Amino acid sequence: MKKILALIMVLCMVFAFAGCGNDKTIVVGYTIYEPMNYKNADGELVGFDTDLAKAVFEEMGYEVQFQEIVWESKYTDLNSDTIDCIWNGFTANAADDDGVQRADKVDFSYNYMENRQAVVVKKDSGLTTAESLSGKLGVAESGSAGQTYAKDFKGSNFKGFIKQTDCLFEVKSGTADFAVVDVQLAKSYCGKGDYENLMIVEDLSSDVEYYAIGFKKGSELTAKVNKTLEKLAADGTIAKIAKEYGVENPAITDFSNQK
Repeated sequence: MKKILALIMVLCMVFAFAGCGNDKTIVVGYTIYEPMNYKNADGELVGFDTDLAKAVFEEMGYEVQFQEIVWESKYTDLNSDTIDCIWNGFTANAADDDGVQRADKVDFSYNYMENRQAVVVKKDSGLTTAESLSGKLGVAESGSAGQTYAKDFKGSNFKGFIKQTDCLFEVKSGTADFAVVDVQLAKSYCGKGDYENLMIVEDLSSDVEYYAIGFKKGSELTAKVNKTLEKLAADGTIAKIAKEYGVENPAITDFSNQK
């Protein structure tokens, strides 16, 4: 009898520890978006958001798992607990196509990077003004801030795609006239390699946007992550990661005015 009781106690301890382990795992929702989250030559997930997420949650004592999502389904994934946060160049100071501010749908962390929506065209397209886009086909990632911005160009047509990189490919291949994507992504691709024939129309860029991490409404993680961001800013970790991925200028390392 004593042996049975002892075995039961051991099993209870095992399950208890397993439960603790599960409680200390964070699932980060992302999409492929260089330089924020992308696969390197070895197939490893890297990028500014990837590395910063690892640094933040490891500092907090969590194991980090990354779950690729469809951006258009981000709120469903978050609210159904498929993921614990959205960390992937998530524009905080914007409304979705339904007119509702994103900050009314999720709790945002501190803003940690500046961004703009960039209009990308072929270099020889002659599309350099808002008027020239009238009657043209624009593409953007479905559910993105780029989609909302793309629809502001009066007279143009619009089509949504699953990924921002798909949108660049459509312009490159000539099946779309212009794409609206995050400027960090645009800078990583335009004028390089297979995308040598693409350029950013600087005059058509949006006003400044801000990236932040999205959590479920009322999540205790928001304040904890903010505190950790402050710590990693103070010890130089954020600046180091930003420099590695060439985003030291738009990265924010002073959160004092956001408290």
